[in-house]
Amino acid sequence: MSQKQLNRFAVISKVIDGHLTNAEASASLGISERQVIRLKKGIIADGAAFLIHKNTNRKPAHAFESNFVDTIIALKESDVYQGANFLHFQELLERQEDIKISYSALHSVLVQANILSPKKRRRFKPHRRRKRKQQKGLLIQMDATPFEWFGGSEKFSLHGAIDDATGQIVGLYLTKNECLHGYWETTRQMILNHGIPVSIYADRHAIFLSQNTGKLSVEDQLAGKVVNDTQFGRAMKELGITLIPARSPQAKGRVERLWETLQSRLPIEFAIAGVSSVNQANIFLASYIHAFNERFSVTPAEAESAFRTLPDSIDIDTVLCVKMKRVVDSGFAFSFYNRHFVLTTANQLLLPPPKATVSVLISTRFGIKAQYNHTVFEVLPYIKPAKAAKVKPYGKREPWIPPDSHYFKYGHALMNKVSFEDSDRDILLMLELIFLKQYA
Repeated sequence: MSQKQLNRFAVISKVIDGHLTNAEASASLGISERQVIRLKKGIIADGAAFLIHKNTNRKPAHAFESNFVDTIIALKESDVYQGANFLHFQELLERQEDIKISYSALHSVLVQANILSPKKRRRFKPHRRRKRKQQKGLLIQMDATPFEWFGGSEKFSLHGAIDDATGQIVGLYLTKNECLHGYWETTRQMILNHGIPVSIYADRHAIFLSQNTGKLSVEDQLAGKVVNDTQFGRAMKELGITLIPARSPQAKGRVERLWETLQSRLPIEFAIAGVSSVNQANIFLASYIHAFNERFSVTPAEAESAFRTLPDSIDIDTVLCVKMKRVVDSGFAFSFYNRHFVLTTANQLLLPPPKATVSVLISTRFGIKAQYNHTVFEVLPYIKPAKAAKVKPYGKREPWIPPDSHYFKYGHALMNKVSFEDSDRDILLMLELIFLKQYA
């Protein structure tokens, strides 16, 4: 019996012996007089055993078998699932091991086995959360994060974009480092799968915003000077997307929290799927986005989407690329990074005039192309012919005789200077030709 049960037995026994009244026992034990009468009848009938609950030392009917608990603990301590947080581990048990268990029951099993969740819990800091946008596609948060996605110590950068209204991932792409190519591919996924958003919210990385932004003086601005757009900013203007620069990581907290979730889950998902390279990861991410969105996305306040469909007149490949200006010559050739290229002449009517400025398009998808007046031309490597050396038409000339004061007038003096032997007449004649000619 517990101390509480022993105390009740002592007090009720005094009531039975007539030393205490029901009211005094009720005040002493903190229970009603009706309970005192019930306990008194039970003790008179069954003795002290009446105070012991009938389920004491009995195993509950819904309790887990010891083998089941041992299996869950062994799986959690394995190399595959050791890094998974409790909620992710619950999902993996159902999907990979066909084991269904509630989160609260799983939490109890693991905590009783002295297993703590690897997910760190920071101290709660109250702050005002910005409300989500009303419609899907009104605001896309875009960023990249370096992390050891395949275990080990080597880091790779995951580029991502998330919709502010729904929390849906609209693009993910993995590269070695944070780069323009990663953001091109993320944007391409978003536009082809969802459409063109109204605005993109990103940090002030040089990919998004020129480092000279905000550095122009008042005099420069009055003189009409402007800061050129980055390649990403130029592409967003062509698509009609507003690019909004954030001033702090907290401002784009939605995508920052996405990285926290993916850094906890993706390494384990990669290990289970056998993904160990960047190419394999990008193939896996294309299907993982759908599963992630089903699990974590929410319904927007307004059902109508703000995404715009990509017009048929826009070739997304010729927008999401690097564009640089060059001038073509009369043969439709231009120089680019110490190499020459010539425009194909399949359609003579659309070729640019000589000395026209064309846009050179550079992309990992199609290589190099040229664009003039919304017309895109294929280009071919071109070896520009060297200019022929101009030969002056000299008439008949009298042989020039050097003066006596000329240093190299005589061969023996020249030979002594270069230490040739007397027999080397051929070398001597060559040196005389070089040093004794009129234009030496």
